[in-house]
Amino acid sequence: GSFLTSLTIAREWERGTMEQLIATPIGPFEIQIGKLIPYFVIGMVDTAICAVIAVLWFRVPFRGSWTVFFGCSMLFLTAVLSLGYYISVTSKSQVGASQMAMLTTFLPTFLLSGFIFPIEQMPVVVQWVTRILPGRYYVAILRSVFLKGTPTSLLLEPIGALALIALVLIVLAARAFHKRLA
Repeated sequence: GSFLTSLTIAREWERGTMEQLIATPIGPFEIQIGKLIPYFVIGMVDTAICAVIAVLWFRVPFRGSWTVFFGCSMLFLTAVLSLGYYISVTSKSQVGASQMAMLTTFLPTFLLSGFIFPIEQMPVVVQWVTRILPGRYYVAILRSVFLKGTPTSLLLEPIGALALIALVLIVLAARAFHKRLA
C-alpha cells in the first residue's frame, strides 16, 4: 500500500500536472482522500480475497469476528496508505519516493512486525522501535482474531495504537501537502 501511494503526488510533479491539481478549488485533505480511495478499495478487495483463500483453500480456521477483521484491516490500510502519501508529498521524484517507501515501510514491517521474528526475542531498543510500526499491531490483531478468536475487548490496546498511528499519519500527510508550486 505505501509503495503504490508513494508515487501519487510524485507522479504529478514528474508529469507536469501538479499545476492543474493546485488550480482546483479543493483542499489538501480532499486531494488526499481522492488519491487514496482507489488504493483503499483495492487493498480491501485484496484483503477479502486473501482471507477467503486462507479459509477455503488452505483450511486456516477463522475463529474471530469478520467485522473486527475488516475494521482493523481498514485501519491498517489507512495508516500505510497515508504514510505512502506522505512520502509522495515530500519527494518530487517517483524513483526517490519508491525507494523511501521500500526502505521505511516494506523492510521494517517485514522484519520488525513480529511476522517472522518474535518481538519478545528482539533487543529492547528494537522492541521500542517496533511500537511505531503499524504492521506490528496489525500482525498481532490478525493472529488474535483469525487464529484465536480473541474478543474485541482484549484487543483494545493494539486497535487503539493502530488507530492513533493512522490518525497521526493522516494529519501529517494532509499538512505536508501545500497547494503551491515550489
